[in-house]
Amino acid sequence: MFFDTHAHYDDMRFDSDRDELLGRVLPENGVDLVVNIGSSMQTSRKSVELASRYDYIYAAVGVHPGESEEYDIAELETLASFPKVVAIGEIGLDYHYSEPDREIQTAAFVAQMELAAKLKLPVVIHDRDAHEDCLRVVKDFCRRYSDLRGVFHCYSGSAEMANEIVKLGWSVSFTGVITFKNARKARETAAAVPIDRIMIETDCPYLSPEPNRGKRNDSSNLRYIAEVIAELKGTSAEDAARITAANGRRFFGI
Repeated sequence: MFFDTHAHYDDMRFDSDRDELLGRVLPENGVDLVVNIGSSMQTSRKSVELASRYDYIYAAVGVHPGESEEYDIAELETLASFPKVVAIGEIGLDYHYSEPDREIQTAAFVAQMELAAKLKLPVVIHDRDAHEDCLRVVKDFCRRYSDLRGVFHCYSGSAEMANEIVKLGWSVSFTGVITFKNARKARETAAAVPIDRIMIETDCPYLSPEPNRGKRNDSSNLRYIAEVIAELKGTSAEDAARITAANGRRFFGI
């Protein structure tokens, strides 16, 4: 029923029970699909490894802006040749901290966008406190590559920006943040975006939804996100889970 479109099961916080969680717990909780997302060269390799071990897990390979001083395009292209790699990501810009320099982040972002366009793979965008510049890069690539598609993960921008993203034919994805009591902007955005452009994700082990906020997150918590989407869209949680899973399958070509 559920598709976790953005997870990090390579994270060390899963070292003690990863096999039990992925092998039994998640399937028993209705999790049908997971995309494990690379955020560095090392985690991109681990994402491919996890996808090779579990039938329902797929991989994305890419370097997060915080790691953008150490990306290797040649190796990323090699990793992307694995049949279960379905996207380049997570890539983008993060201005929350002062390092790496914005020029370094932008160079890595552009290089990985070029790789995605070359390989005809979708992109998973990380955008933190860099909305204007991130959207500028995306729009430039969309002008040059009309078939390039992507998703802004853990979406934190405005409803107006989300509408610009949707007009490009792209999607937005929501995490457990949408369940928080102070998540007015995220809820307003989700209400404004067409449901066929919405995906759900955990970004686990981060961002556990209410009522598990503060605990280690995993894909079994997707139901809480689906419940909020359902409330905003006037449908059932089961329909919200089904529709967002179908959106994810279509986006990633699964």
